Amino acid sequence: MSLDAYHLIRLFKHQAQQRADKIALEGFEIQAPWNLVTWQKLEEQTDKLAKALIKLGVSVQDKCAILAQNCPQWTCADLASLKARAVIVPIYPTSTLEQAQFILNDAEAKVLFVNDDQQYQMACELQDNLPNLESVIVFDGSVTLKARPNHWHLDELLTDEYPVASKQDEELVLRVEKAQLDDLVTLIYTSGTTGDPKGVMLDYRNFASTIFQHDEVLGFTEGDTSLAFLPLSHVFERSWSFYVLARGGKNVYLQDTNRVKQAISVTKPNTLCVVPRFLEKVYSAIQEQVTKGSKVKQLIFAWAMKVGMKQFEVSQGRRTSSVLLEWQNTLATKLVFSKLQNALGGRLKFMPCGGAALDADVAGFFHAINVPVLCGYGMTETTATVTCNTISNRVTGSNGQPLSQTEVKLGKDNEILVRGDIVMKGYYNRPEDTAETFENGWLKTGDAGQFDEDGNLYITDRIKELMKTSNGKYIAPQRVEGKVGTCSFIEQVAIVADTKNYVTALIVPAFESLDAWAKEKGIHYESPIELLKHSHVVEHFEQRLKHLQKELAGFEKIKKFTLLPKEFSIEDGLITPTLKLRRKKIYEKYKKEIQAMYKVKKS
Repeated sequence: MSLDAYHLIRLFKHQAQQRADKIALEGFEIQAPWNLVTWQKLEEQTDKLAKALIKLGVSVQDKCAILAQNCPQWTCADLASLKARAVIVPIYPTSTLEQAQFILNDAEAKVLFVNDDQQYQMACELQDNLPNLESVIVFDGSVTLKARPNHWHLDELLTDEYPVASKQDEELVLRVEKAQLDDLVTLIYTSGTTGDPKGVMLDYRNFASTIFQHDEVLGFTEGDTSLAFLPLSHVFERSWSFYVLARGGKNVYLQDTNRVKQAISVTKPNTLCVVPRFLEKVYSAIQEQVTKGSKVKQLIFAWAMKVGMKQFEVSQGRRTSSVLLEWQNTLATKLVFSKLQNALGGRLKFMPCGGAALDADVAGFFHAINVPVLCGYGMTETTATVTCNTISNRVTGSNGQPLSQTEVKLGKDNEILVRGDIVMKGYYNRPEDTAETFENGWLKTGDAGQFDEDGNLYITDRIKELMKTSNGKYIAPQRVEGKVGTCSFIEQVAIVADTKNYVTALIVPAFESLDAWAKEKGIHYESPIELLKHSHVVEHFEQRLKHLQKELAGFEKIKKFTLLPKEFSIEDGLITPTLKLRRKKIYEKYKKEIQAMYKVKKS
């Protein structure tokens, strides 16, 4: 199979020719002219910016970094850099100065794109410490720039105020003509739960193969709308955005993730990438509404869910349909499902989901209401997707089957091994780490898994994260945390079990829900700490945990817990930018609280 036709730049150029006056990029609650960008405008802007970058001294395979929230300018900077045959280095907008400095220094970045004033001030500080960083380009035109050489507003570079010569025109044509599949597209630094991040080298072949293989399993069509609300600095949203644009879709950008509910309502997307936490929140909010409804409404909801699950099984070929079931499903859709579907925009074809295990109850809920969630498995090192569920093959608890051109097998300790064109070239400037990650040409993922008889992959856990109790039992922390995380009163949870004789948990409550519940119960308090110590609150969480853990084995169940007044944050170094727990750091910070849960009470 030749992947030349799937080279990103060629795919985007084709869409610009075919869909010139159609909208390619839309900025939700972003001011003109970046609120709506046509394909023709995107082609012109990225050409102009690519020439400007060449004039600024960006050579073939030089590094350009982007530290900004999601916005159309992000993709414009991305595509323009790729046209100039540069390599994009995305940095999470929530990164600290030290984190950004490490990445920029390791990647030897020449150009840094930022969005707002706060990021610009950080860029100036970074430039003082990084001799390689030659240019800073700012998306927000209202930011006041310092009198430094090569500090520009993006919009200035796209006008005639920054003229480019014919030699830049010629150079751009030459670079696009000479673009190769083995050129690097990006260096994505894995956040990692331990140690310094490593730069994953992904090339055009990786992305070409990903797009080709997604075409075979997804029903994404030209003109479909996708909402980009997960960070573009992560491989999941970035790869998906490439796919959306390569297939002539419209990508809508959300800067403030707290506005996702409003964005879904207004933009009515056909698809959006999600993580389990987003789905858990939707699920728990609806469950809470149901429990507050009348007994009749609760009975109707429960009946509709049963009907929906039967209809879902029919759609998967695992059950035979009947006239009665079709009639019941029509009624359930009218009474219940249509309202829930409309709350999610009313046009969702499917939602790709990744990042962690999705609880079976949550998955079942979305199956029943006919909003397909397609759970998949992948990592930065595999250009995102390795396996995925499809519309016709959705198996609760599984991550679906491998993509057609991707090989997957289980190695020692059931470690998932991957081989194929989607696998990275290696880690930037880290030959030893690269060699350690590969075994006879197979990428060692560090995840443990198993296959069912139909070839669907199930993730059992991170091999390094499996916890062994003092009783010799193995605990998969994500399984327990996934169950508990479906509660509307729980925002974050970290379990403790390694070398211990029972499981405990550090729980960060969802204070908005807890506050409403406390007021309803007439509980008065002066501070969050006072609220968390209240006997009724502790009892409330005890009852919740008892209910949530019904399906867990006795040795997996949380026996004791501590309620924390402050969430685990990126700033405190307790979670990664992809919201994964940094367990070692959490255990260090809450050492006293953990010790207290294992103290033997004296009689």
